Amino acid sequence: MSEKQKFDFRAMGQAIKNARMDKGWTREELAQIVDISPRYIMAIENHGQHPSFQVFINLMTLFHISIDQFVFPDEDSRKSAMRLLLDAELNELDENDYEILLATAKALKKVKTDEKNTMDR
Repeated sequence: MSEKQKFDFRAMGQAIKNARMDKGWTREELAQIVDISPRYIMAIENHGQHPSFQVFINLMTLFHISIDQFVFPDEDSRKSAMRLLLDAELNELDENDYEILLATAKALKKVKTDEKNTMDR
């Protein structure tokens, strides 16, 4: 693979950064968890540095980030990183929480539909 065809890791690095920040972790905390330097994490997040395969797997699984959206960006059937993060959070909830979230999602959908209908008039 030529340099021109080299995979651009910047979007994945940004997804890792967003997931880390969503958890409220510093680079130093993440570095301790995955046993790499904070400077290496900064390079991955901000400069798209290609991590080693093991570091890549550790980070993607730790944050439940799917690579599909980056490797197959045109395939709508793939779940986004945000959707996978939400799925991971949902795994920690119970049935009562699901009922609340379902009602919330239905209400949000209704509001969006109502807004669209109002704008179409």
